[in-house]
Order: sequence, then structure tokens, then C-alpha cells
Amino acid sequence: MVDTAALLAVYDAQMRMPPGGTLPAGVTYEHDGPVVRIVGGHMGRIRAPRDVGVTGAALDRLIVRQRDYFQARGQGVEWKFRAHDLPADLPERLVAAGFVPEDPSTTLLGFAAELATEPVLPAGIVLRQVHETDDLRRIADHQSEVWDTDLSWVTGMLLSQVSADPTQITILIAEADDRIVCSAWSLYYPGTEFAALLGGTTLPQWRGRGIYRALIAARAQDAVTRGVPLLHVDASPASAPILRRLGFHAITTSTHYHWTPPN
Repeated sequence: MVDTAALLAVYDAQMRMPPGGTLPAGVTYEHDGPVVRIVGGHMGRIRAPRDVGVTGAALDRLIVRQRDYFQARGQGVEWKFRAHDLPADLPERLVAAGFVPEDPSTTLLGFAAELATEPVLPAGIVLRQVHETDDLRRIADHQSEVWDTDLSWVTGMLLSQVSADPTQITILIAEADDRIVCSAWSLYYPGTEFAALLGGTTLPQWRGRGIYRALIAARAQDAVTRGVPLLHVDASPASAPILRRLGFHAITTSTHYHWTPPN
């Protein structure tokens, strides 16, 4: 029996606040009381400990300061809230300040050694690790197509990670006749036991053939090779059942609250 409470404790200790390592060019961490602003990406991000440590009017002022800071930059900002965070009324205070919640994701952890099986791909599919700008642009186009929204910023985000330190990211694509059918990447955080699995996206006509599972296995193998024992995913409702079947363990849920500047 897996001790999910122990996994949650490790996650809270290592994965809540911005990690160490080499930051992409232009990205900085700014502290404001208990929270950290991540500044310089395509949008702002707020990270906080499990218990923000302030309540009531003081919490409202903290939230408004983050919103107003990024409004002055002409940027949106995201505040990530987990289901076990405190104070419990933080979500309603975020909404009162103009933040809008996305659908919750399931936070899952897996043991890399258990998941590092040999990737099994359908005939005609080739799996490649990439880092060149042209491939990163193709990934952004692929993700924009699947999600039917402009994700062109993904090119710059991936490129900035590769340029900052290529050892902190692994980017994979599965191709059929030179067309990307699935893309995904892993981020590594020096000083932690985790690799974060991100970006897993498959063209609709290629789903149900095991390609997403193959990219999970390949990234687990990569983590084992690096001596990283734990995998973290914030999974969508579509991905969470697949990951559970593979052996991931749900520890909480996370919800991204977004504030977008008015036109």
C-alpha cells in the first residue's frame, strides 16, 4: 500500500515554491511576504506555501498587490491553489479580486523506476528527443492545433529552458511521416526528487493507440537514468485515468486561478 500522505508531504516540501537551478533569461523570482512572483514569462505566476499565513483583509491586500503588479506590466497572472491549501477561503477571495478558476487538475505522483518500461509505439511512429528551434516551433503549432488556441508562446518558453540549461529539460516528439502526432516534455529541478511531466498532447485521430503512454515510459526512463525517483503530473480529466492505470497515485487536486488584464 502506497502512503499517499507521505507522498503529499514530500510534494509540499519540494514542489510548491519555485525551484533552484538556472533560470531562463529574463525570468526572476520576487518575494512579497509569503508568496513568490515568477516574473518574465509569457504570463506571471504566483507560488505560495501550503498555508499562506495571512487571512481576511491582509490576504485580500496580498492578492490585490499581485494582480496590480502584473496589471502594471500589462500581463495576466496565475495563482495555483491546491485542495488542501490554507486558508480555505483563498479561492473565493481570488474570485472577488477578479481571478477566474480553470477546471481542477488531479495532482498525481509516480515512481519513475516502476514506470520506466520500454516505450511501445504503433507501426510508423518514430520517437525523437528534440531541442532545435524549428522542432520547438513545430511543437507549438501542434499544440495550438490540438487545443484550438494560440500557443505560439510555447516555442519561446521551451527555447528559453533549453538555452538556460539543457540538462533541466527533456523534450520528446512522436512523429508519423514527419508530422508530430504527440509531444511532451519533462522539467528537472536541482535539489528535488522530482521530474515534472508536462505538455502531453496527442492529435485526436491518434489517440487510443498508446502513444501518450509511450511518452510517459520514455520520460520515466530518462528520470531513472538521471537518478530522479519521482514523477509529478497535474493531469486533466482525460489524462488522469490513464495515469492511474499506469500506476500514478492521486495526492490532491490543483486549480489555476487566472487574472487577465482588461482590453
